[in-house]
Amino acid sequence: MTDRINLDKIISELAKDNEAPLEDLFNHYYPRLYNFSRSFLKIEEDIDDILQEVFVKIWLNRKKINSAATFNSFIFTITRNLLLNALRSRLNNENIKGEILKLSLAEEYSQMEQVEYHELKEKVNNLVNELPERQKEIFILSREEGLSHKEIAEKLGISTKTVEYHINQSIKHLKKNLKEIGLMSVLFFYLFF
Repeated sequence: MTDRINLDKIISELAKDNEAPLEDLFNHYYPRLYNFSRSFLKIEEDIDDILQEVFVKIWLNRKKINSAATFNSFIFTITRNLLLNALRSRLNNENIKGEILKLSLAEEYSQMEQVEYHELKEKVNNLVNELPERQKEIFILSREEGLSHKEIAEKLGISTKTVEYHINQSIKHLKKNLKEIGLMSVLFFYLFF
């Protein structure tokens, strides 16, 4: 297969439930998506699984793809969303959080910093609990369960704009209240939320 593919033809064939062009699509996009994923995650573990899921999603949404002109951004958006979900899932894993914490701290400060980490985590949890119930529910679905805005909207029967609004309000609340604590809280916030 050459570097150039006929996306219009592939999209048309996929819409007719023809699986064969999916392999051409895979061969064409895989190297670029792999490099994009590796630069995003910084490690190669799980990239193949994520990319397979990208192409499964393309197959499942084949009838909704209406333009070769927008396909490139479509496939990279799917990839980015799956990478974000994988990253959130990793960061929500307590073992991984502990490893990141250990790696980021000098050994002599480790115990003192771990105490501060747990205090900061408790402060963040308290701040999340201060949110109005709907905001709190949406924030937890997004950050702790790793659901996309669309998935949250569907689950709660609300618009994605409403989900975005509540998440933005939650983040503003957390940033405002964590700003006073300093650098460690900012790192915690960006790493884990």
